Amino acid sequence: METVNEILTKLENADNTMKNELENRLVNCGSAVVPQLVDQLQVVRGVKRGVVAMTLIRIGTPSIQYLEKAAHENKDFEWVAEYLIREIKGEIAA
Repeated sequence: METVNEILTKLENADNTMKNELENRLVNCGSAVVPQLVDQLQVVRGVKRGVVAMTLIRIGTPSIQYLEKAAHENKDFEWVAEYLIREIKGEIAA
């Protein structure tokens, strides 16, 4: 099984079809990769960041506790975490 880092590295040169496939691979890893994805979300940029964010949203509820913890520890990340949590819960942004 590919690691999260291996999948994220492949995103660097991926077209849209491959990007979607790689996102699906991450989602299929399930909640086991959520802590690593939350860590990555705080450092990656561009396409990688978008794919990681969408993956966390698609994994859903298991992502929330890790996003809350990261927001508490990293105030610069707080707004990102809060946005993703609202997306996961299906809440409308204020």
